[in-house]
Amino acid sequence: MRNRFDEELEQLGCELIEMGAMIERAIAGAVKALLENDVAKAREIASLDDEIDHKERDIERRCLRLLLQQQPVARDLRLVSAALKMITDMERIGDQAEDIAEIVVLLGDKPAQHIDHIDEMARITIQMVSESIDAFVKKDLALVRAVITRDDAVDELFDHVKGELVRMIAQNPEEGEQAIDYVMIAKYLERIGDHATNIAEWVEFSMTGEHPSEGN
Repeated sequence: MRNRFDEELEQLGCELIEMGAMIERAIAGAVKALLENDVAKAREIASLDDEIDHKERDIERRCLRLLLQQQPVARDLRLVSAALKMITDMERIGDQAEDIAEIVVLLGDKPAQHIDHIDEMARITIQMVSESIDAFVKKDLALVRAVITRDDAVDELFDHVKGELVRMIAQNPEEGEQAIDYVMIAKYLERIGDHATNIAEWVEFSMTGEHPSEGN
């Protein structure tokens, strides 16, 4: 019975990795579409979001089956419960990548503005997503802490982007509407960082039995 449960947990980890790879592709694809002014690429993200939603439902069914059939307790129960919480944040990350892609589509053929830090925000948030899921699979608390720390860097970059866009509006008021679109894109990336942090915190809960927010 225990061997069967361990196999199911291993498969759960594999599915989380697959879902994580999907949302990493969604973030990278949406930002690449923005930077290259590629509307066709942006439209591809919508279909990827459907795949992400489908994967979330598959993992949710697997978790519920484990809870009902295996009736895990203690740490095993925390692992499955944490996975259920994680996929909620992962699905929302997919939604926000799609939101970025939708803005790219709305921008249409307008020349892409070079905004410092947006591509760096994307790089860090993708790393945060990847490491938070690796932390779950590897049961690595050091990775959890690294993810949580990186959220400060994302917030700082968001502040830089806002400042840059304020200067853009001051110098070229006619570009104000486009600047607002870029602020929204940066905000979505900042929220993705928050969701990756949430995932990491649930990983910590699965290992320690304590959620970081409980200490606040």
